[in-house]
Amino acid sequence: MADPSSYRPKPGQIPDSPGVYRFRDEHRRVIYVGKAKSLRQRLANYFQDLVNLHPRTRTMVTTAASVEWTVVSTEVEALQLEYSWIKEYDPRFNVKYRDDKSYPYLAVTMNEEFPRVQVMRGHKKKGVRYFGPYGHAWAIRDTVDLLLRVFPVRTCSAGVFKNATRTGRPCLLGYIGKCSAPCVDRISPEDHRELAEEFCDFMAGRTGTYLRRLEKQMMDAAEEMEYERAARLRDDIEALKKAMEKNAVVLADATDADLIAVAEDELEAAVQIFHVRGGRVRGQRGWVTDKVEEVTTAALVEHALQQLYGEETGDAVPKEVLVPALPDPVEPVQEWLTGRRGSNVSLRIPQRGDKKALMETVERNAQQALALHKTKRASDLTTRSRALEEIADALDLDSAPLRIECYDISHLQGDDVVASMVVFEDGLQRKSEYRRFQIKGFAGQDDVRSMHEVITRRFRRYLAEKERTGEWAEDGTENGPTGAVPLTDGTLTGGTLTADGTEPTDGLKDADGLKDEDGLKDEDGLKDEDGLKDEDGLKDEDGFKDEDGRPKKFAYPPQLVVVDGGRPQVAAAKRALDELGIDDIAVCGLAKRLEEVWLPEDDDPVVLPRSSEGLYLLQRVRDEAHRFAISYQRTKRAKRFRSGPLDDVPGLGETRKQTLIKHFGSVKKLRSATIEQIQEVPGIGRKTAETIAAALAQAAPAAPAVNTATGEIMDDREDEVPETTADASGEPVPAGAPDDRRGQET
Repeated sequence: MADPSSYRPKPGQIPDSPGVYRFRDEHRRVIYVGKAKSLRQRLANYFQDLVNLHPRTRTMVTTAASVEWTVVSTEVEALQLEYSWIKEYDPRFNVKYRDDKSYPYLAVTMNEEFPRVQVMRGHKKKGVRYFGPYGHAWAIRDTVDLLLRVFPVRTCSAGVFKNATRTGRPCLLGYIGKCSAPCVDRISPEDHRELAEEFCDFMAGRTGTYLRRLEKQMMDAAEEMEYERAARLRDDIEALKKAMEKNAVVLADATDADLIAVAEDELEAAVQIFHVRGGRVRGQRGWVTDKVEEVTTAALVEHALQQLYGEETGDAVPKEVLVPALPDPVEPVQEWLTGRRGSNVSLRIPQRGDKKALMETVERNAQQALALHKTKRASDLTTRSRALEEIADALDLDSAPLRIECYDISHLQGDDVVASMVVFEDGLQRKSEYRRFQIKGFAGQDDVRSMHEVITRRFRRYLAEKERTGEWAEDGTENGPTGAVPLTDGTLTGGTLTADGTEPTDGLKDADGLKDEDGLKDEDGLKDEDGLKDEDGLKDEDGFKDEDGRPKKFAYPPQLVVVDGGRPQVAAAKRALDELGIDDIAVCGLAKRLEEVWLPEDDDPVVLPRSSEGLYLLQRVRDEAHRFAISYQRTKRAKRFRSGPLDDVPGLGETRKQTLIKHFGSVKKLRSATIEQIQEVPGIGRKTAETIAAALAQAAPAAPAVNTATGEIMDDREDEVPETTADASGEPVPAGAPDDRRGQET
């Protein structure tokens, strides 16, 4: 616990101007980001007598080890920079949006030749029109199912569309009249795009004109005695009206607005948003936040606005935003919203009429969401605190383990042995810091040796990081973390002030700019920023990050290491830590059979009560590590089964492999081709052709595909990649591969 006076800036050092400030802990992690109209006045509030501070603020300033700030020109710039840094650093003491899942939208891909209607989540793409968000994906599908009768727009995936084009036969929806079947040229691209635009117009609220046009067509058909056509139009009108009934009119003046309501107590707050477009409620969303900082309702509203519109532009930001309390001051926030939309945005509190009544409905939804959330013990802040305290008492720890890391080994009958590391901070998952390992020190099945290897590699990297940053002296003693030096120079360069008066480096993203969906880089990775591999032969998943507060690989030690297993696995983990000279990290294991907690030095396990919140938390940590390990093991196994003889050809990428298979039709024909014939493939030179021929000659042909239930040989069609057999249920599996129904996956 740090003394705030140890890093308090000197009097007069802090500028009296707008800006954004960051508190960092002893590991240089950013733990809090805030903005201020006057940095001097705001920061002075943090360095008063601790007894006068709110308990959460007191915890933050005693956890911090340094503070720095960036000066900006206006409060709007401060708002934008604060939002960017909160998204980038995910500070521990800022308001946390626990339920940050992606809500589903109804999307129309107008950027394709044949626009497609589908459910989409995640970041919005250019050229795609979105409607929503909806609370559930099934609500979108129900609406689309009704509208396809009138607007038979394509809904199939690219693979289904290409297959229908190749075979000349549409899918089932094309046969029953719920798709205009552009895949088989029943409708021209121009007419199909016009149909998609009519669908978008209807979803955007322009329904009256279209309904009146259909009613006129129905009456004309009846007068001309085309009764079947009139009946179809009548049914279309009923389908449209039924779809419209799902979104009742709530505001008579066709208002476009978002209504935000907040329900809160001392520890948490629930935020609910209703999206009203054309006077109808088009979508609803919400989340629950931990009030880890002292925050008012107005500040919660400001955080909600940042969360909602921080990455939105144009019409995604409505003309009117109705809130229960206005941020203080309101002008910068309103100006920021106007800039995001590109035109004026009204931010106000509804006082009377329909909008006031609708706001009361949104508030009731927020209150119900908070009450429902309180019933979930895994998410309750008080319950999590009690669970951590119970673990500390049961394991005789000096303090509650705020950071817990859990390790698990997974394999299938000794093949594809992998390990997982999951991280829980303050009792919650920290998925951005999950890691996965391949066991490379030996072959075969040995969970104890695997656990020893994984723990060694993880904490060897931790020690290397401490040595690199100067936290670990050459004689093995700790000098204390760098970066905890109080500010001494009042020089401002580029607006950001650090201990030496220079701007901190901002770091770089991964070389490809992307991360996998689980936050990790690909197995082959890229070199670290210093261009060197690690001692264990593996490369950084996310690279080192220099003093900018971004996460660093394996840089932060846990207070508790949990292993999935009993006494042997715990002993292996403890032995690995002892060999590295680490003696300040607790180790325990959770055995599945009786849910016993094993400690390295004890002959008997610690048995926690079945109703213990501490045991429940350990089980969640263990189960998450097991899930993460199995998912990685299955991915590797599937990748191995999909491999073929062409994968061993150096320098032959996926594109040229596909070109070869497409040119020859199969690996079997490619194997029998001459070097001159292989050279005929575009992009294949003689040297590459010789390498391909040699690799295929060395690879033995795979066994033919066989249905093990009937004995039928299924491989008359040429050997494709990958070659398969079939299991007892008729489902194809790779030839020679172990059947999951016969083997045991751990």
